[in-house]
Amino acid sequence: MENPGPLMAKIPDDFLQSLNARSQDIFRKIVERYLETGSPVGSRDLSRMLAVGLSPASVRNVMADLEDLGLIAAPHTSAGRQPTQQGLRFFVDAMLEVGAVDEAERSQIARQIESQHQSLEEMLTEASSLLSGLSHGAGVVIAAKADMVLRHVEFVRLDANQAMAILVGQDGTVENRVVPLPPGLTASALTQASNYLATIAVGRTLAEARAEVTRQRAQRIAELDELTQRLVDTGLATLSEGSTAQAPTVIVRGRSNLLNDAMESEELNRMRRLFDELERQDGLIDLLGDAETADGVRIFIGSENKLFSLSGSSVILSPYRDASEKVIGVLGVIGPTRLNYSRIVPVVDYTAQAISAVMARKK
Repeated sequence: MENPGPLMAKIPDDFLQSLNARSQDIFRKIVERYLETGSPVGSRDLSRMLAVGLSPASVRNVMADLEDLGLIAAPHTSAGRQPTQQGLRFFVDAMLEVGAVDEAERSQIARQIESQHQSLEEMLTEASSLLSGLSHGAGVVIAAKADMVLRHVEFVRLDANQAMAILVGQDGTVENRVVPLPPGLTASALTQASNYLATIAVGRTLAEARAEVTRQRAQRIAELDELTQRLVDTGLATLSEGSTAQAPTVIVRGRSNLLNDAMESEELNRMRRLFDELERQDGLIDLLGDAETADGVRIFIGSENKLFSLSGSSVILSPYRDASEKVIGVLGVIGPTRLNYSRIVPVVDYTAQAISAVMARKK
């Protein structure tokens, strides 16, 4: 499990060992009660929950120490205590006991992810819905826009100055782009350019085709006349420009799980701003960049990630990979800070592994 680490830098590595068993036990009980109910807990209730009998006064002394360390705090409406964002970060990194995905959930995930006749987008949408249902939060998938691997390329003249480039991907995707024509280009030269590109581009992305054309430049000069060569160069340059800097695909399911009648208007507004940011895809490139350096699940709590800081949410994310082991996206769960981390972390991890396994078989 990866640690984004902006807050934990304030806490020494041996911090857990510096807390005695009594302090650890009380802190754990406060966090577990908060994760279960969302409510703070007072010293009297804590004294009843502990295996070793302690008076409420003794518990209050320990709570005061934990509060001084910045691990717990009292919400303004209660005399009890609940973990701070820093306390949750510490708990997740140092004390969280991650469970295993039970057999029923493993079967459900495998069955829904690996079902036949699904396109990639359908599989990712299924994964988002699945994570929402299993977590009772919002499931999110952020997929890098993959470069199209070409099955067919053809130029069709529109007028004396423009042609339509028809691109057909191996997945059946069709894209049409307008490219300029060199003045005086004949019909036969247009056909020659189409045929040449077909031999170069099929089975490659546009970027790979452009690199191959450059590599073969010396041979091509002898094969193609000047105008045809110019169309090939200009056309590939235009098409490549149109395929770069594409925004990632974002799939979010289960928004309603994060919006409930008990929320105050300020909380609702923050959560709606989060969804607006997701739709605008703000910060998603950064998340994908983070995923490329992550070995496994990452947990962001509250303000630790700028994309989710306004909503005060926790986010559990794991990268998934293609057949060449390249990270091509992330998936996970968005929820309140009191998510059931021990259960959701392995579910997110297992789902990412299931998608990566399917992608590996498509090689």
